[in-house]
Amino acid sequence: MAEVEIGIGKSARVAYGLGAVGIVPSRRTRDPQDVSLAWEIDAYRFDLPLVAAAADAVTSPASAIALGRLGGLGVLHVEGLWTRYEQPENHIADLSEIGAKEGQQAATERLRGLYESPVRPELIARRLGELREAGVVVAAALRPQKVRALSQHVLAAGVDLLVIHGTAVSAEHQSRRSEPLNLKRFIGELDVPVLVGGCASFSTALHLMRTGAAGVIVGVGSGLGDRTHEVLGVGVPLATAIADAAGARMRYLDESGGRYVHVVAHGDLQTGGDLAKAIACGADAVMVDAALAAAQDAPGQGGMWPMDVLHSDLPRGRWAPAPPTGTLAQIVTGPGAATGTGLLNLAGGLRTAMATTGYATLKEFQKAEIMVTAAS
Repeated sequence: MAEVEIGIGKSARVAYGLGAVGIVPSRRTRDPQDVSLAWEIDAYRFDLPLVAAAADAVTSPASAIALGRLGGLGVLHVEGLWTRYEQPENHIADLSEIGAKEGQQAATERLRGLYESPVRPELIARRLGELREAGVVVAAALRPQKVRALSQHVLAAGVDLLVIHGTAVSAEHQSRRSEPLNLKRFIGELDVPVLVGGCASFSTALHLMRTGAAGVIVGVGSGLGDRTHEVLGVGVPLATAIADAAGARMRYLDESGGRYVHVVAHGDLQTGGDLAKAIACGADAVMVDAALAAAQDAPGQGGMWPMDVLHSDLPRGRWAPAPPTGTLAQIVTGPGAATGTGLLNLAGGLRTAMATTGYATLKEFQKAEIMVTAAS
């Protein structure tokens, strides 16, 4: 990997975002109908490599069910509004009205006040039960610092896939004030697969894989008004982060004797082209937020916000308007808009990209040639 000297005594790797890379066509093309977008994690198979982020503006029980029936996976945030209120839709509608009349700051202040109400264990059971009754894969997310307090309620509700997701998650958190969560021990004692992240480097991804996780989430921050890079200065361009994690997957595959850990890319993924480039860089699936928050039937009701608003000391991000681009079904499976913006039919864009470049499966597409766009 190329390095540049940014000053005396300090060098840095050159990294690339998805916007800086392009997929090179191969010597063949394919009929799009011959292309498979299916992927599997543990015992669960999905027709689409699309995961709805665990954010209240993106995933509610209803939207998780709808996406599951379309072939994707919705992840419900266990610390969200759906486990704090009987009817959170009313509060979210108020947010949109406040945002329209009083502005984003007023809506953000109201939003943070909503998260001061406690999470109710009986609502965890009820919301996850709704998913199970609908017959879709039940996936629930927790922040690492809340795993001890809430995981027992999530597991008791019969979750299929547990997601441990934070801004930047490590396998070796250190603290002088409290006993840190031992991810390897915790995951080893579970009977359900765990998806853990975010991470953004080869070494962190490899260490998370060694915990026994079924998959790692790659990417710091989101496209929901997240301001982690501005507030903390933390972040890695996504194309490089995915490629590094894919390299860690290969290393771990060798050292574990063949255990495959899935890489799920998470970032500001808006179009079918973004999804295609993420998978071509090495991802098995993509976690999407802002693109789904813009659905007419999204739970955010015209607004979006990152779950980093839960951070009590340094909340990052704010409520922001999310102008609708189409229904959830139109955004995921089309039809696309005549304007060709790529914001609708994400699955169709990915399928066409694979067909145009000659790849039949996601595993094959991970081997596609990538080129970096030269700076103008």
